Amino acid sequence: MSNLMHGKTALILGVANKWSLAYAIGQAFAREGANLVITYQGERQKLTVEELAAELSPTARAIQCDVTKPDELASLVEALQPGPLDAVVHSIAFANREDLSRPFSETSRDGFVLALEVSAYSLVAVAKAMAPLMTGGGSVITLSYLGAVRVIPNYNVMGVAKAALEANVRYMAATLGPEGTRVNGISAGPIKTLAAAGIAGFSTMLKNFANAAPLRRNVTADEVGNVAAFLMSDWASAMTGEILYVDNGYSQVAAGMDDGGEKPKE
Repeated sequence: MSNLMHGKTALILGVANKWSLAYAIGQAFAREGANLVITYQGERQKLTVEELAAELSPTARAIQCDVTKPDELASLVEALQPGPLDAVVHSIAFANREDLSRPFSETSRDGFVLALEVSAYSLVAVAKAMAPLMTGGGSVITLSYLGAVRVIPNYNVMGVAKAALEANVRYMAATLGPEGTRVNGISAGPIKTLAAAGIAGFSTMLKNFANAAPLRRNVTADEVGNVAAFLMSDWASAMTGEILYVDNGYSQVAAGMDDGGEKPKE
């Protein structure tokens, strides 16, 4: 432990299970001395997230918040009073399974709007709601993926949502910067999570990634957590508006890249 976040209070939205990136980030934050607040979406998730919070830290709190409901965001702000809040992790994304599996041109209007609202606009809503609590400056991070800037098979509308999310990072960084709040994103390589299981061909994607990445291996959730802890710490005090690639160099390699599609048979 290096106590990068000693005495800081961190809010983490999106801890769904032990295999989620948000949980790994929570582990890193707890290790570095942060006080944790974790949210759950509804009563169905309450018990599970309360147990996860207790595993992360004996002092961690679990609070209900559906980011698509302004009244629940307002209740979360009230529960966090009087602050200060030092760090916010936005690890929220959703798209209908059928909109991920069908050709992108067949994305439904309702599915498109839903993916953009939950996966992208929610960062704006959360940052706006939490900004008054970040009185000493603070740090906001979100999680993206290479599909925001390149076409990834079967990622479809989520790739468009992540592109909007990355633009949000830049605009929110410019908006909140004068108040001392930093906003950054982490674009992680593919990691075997329950959420990733909804993407067709994901196992092939992992194999191709490891073969093409300069470090010749897949990324771990712990590695993403470590970078998140760095971004939330004072060591990253001059960094804002950035998308940091935590992908073993995969995003920087042009030749021989394959983002997960099955190779044609000879």
